[in-house]
Amino acid sequence: MAVLLLTACHQRTVYHHYEHTPVAGWEKNDTMTFLIGPMEADGYYSEEVGLRINGAYPFMGLQLVVQQTVLPSRTVRLDTLACSLINEQGNPLGSGISHYQYLFPLTTLHLSKGDQLHVAVRHDMKREILPGVADIGVRLSTQFPSENH
Repeated sequence: MAVLLLTACHQRTVYHHYEHTPVAGWEKNDTMTFLIGPMEADGYYSEEVGLRINGAYPFMGLQLVVQQTVLPSRTVRLDTLACSLINEQGNPLGSGISHYQYLFPLTTLHLSKGDQLHVAVRHDMKREILPGVADIGVRLSTQFPSENH
């Protein structure tokens, strides 16, 4: 009988929320915003961006600009996220049937107890209005090292 020792980090979701985009399409100047916190403890937090699209989305990928501001320090981090959504055969890479869900790792942040995180997400595509993008979301999880980590 083999015993497997895990040295990975355990995670607990502290925030997971989606905002709906307009039915007519997500405009380039429509920024989705999320206010997270205050944090219950100092630590490292994994941040992911969630996305839901439907069959009306016309491209194989999506470029997102994500700005995170830690409050009260007002420290700003700006990331560009290249999201692959459809493979070369035209098949969605996400899970679902009529709507496809994706979760893209963004970054790991060190946050202090009491910090809040303001996240702003917008698209950076050449087309001004993107049809088929239904929801944009953010998930923040704590990283608890295991005893062996």
